[in-house]
Amino acid sequence: MDIVGWIIIVALFIVGMAGAVYPVLPGALAIYFAFFVYGWFFSFAPYNAWFWIIQTLIVVALFVADYAVTAWGVKRFGGSRLSTILSTIGIIIGPFVIPAFGLILGPFIGAVLGELISKAPLDRAIKVGFGSVLGLFTSTVMKVILQLVMILVFLIWVF
Repeated sequence: MDIVGWIIIVALFIVGMAGAVYPVLPGALAIYFAFFVYGWFFSFAPYNAWFWIIQTLIVVALFVADYAVTAWGVKRFGGSRLSTILSTIGIIIGPFVIPAFGLILGPFIGAVLGELISKAPLDRAIKVGFGSVLGLFTSTVMKVILQLVMILVFLIWVF
């Protein structure tokens, strides 16, 4: 049973890290769930209140940063509220519509469309589109780092 437990935990860590790049996957929640799997298969004894506080704060920071940093990219380049909304929609549906490049093109196209609908000139719309992609990349890097911290904190706490 120990091997099954560790396989599930590692699989959840992999899904979580993949979720940092592919927004449809649960990301941090998969990693957080892995902590419960460890407790169910092995023991909750290594965890204390500080462990749960640290991990929960990281998860909350990930959720806030995910949306805030992407929106920052749009706003930083002069994007409108509509561009921010359409960029976020593009992040979600882009990978389904354009499988290979949808994760990058989705928010770009969404932000550009938002600006064009708001009657902005094409050059500004494209600039805002690049801002949305920059925000997406920045957010992805932050998610990867924070999720690795979650896994490292878990490993340090357990071992």
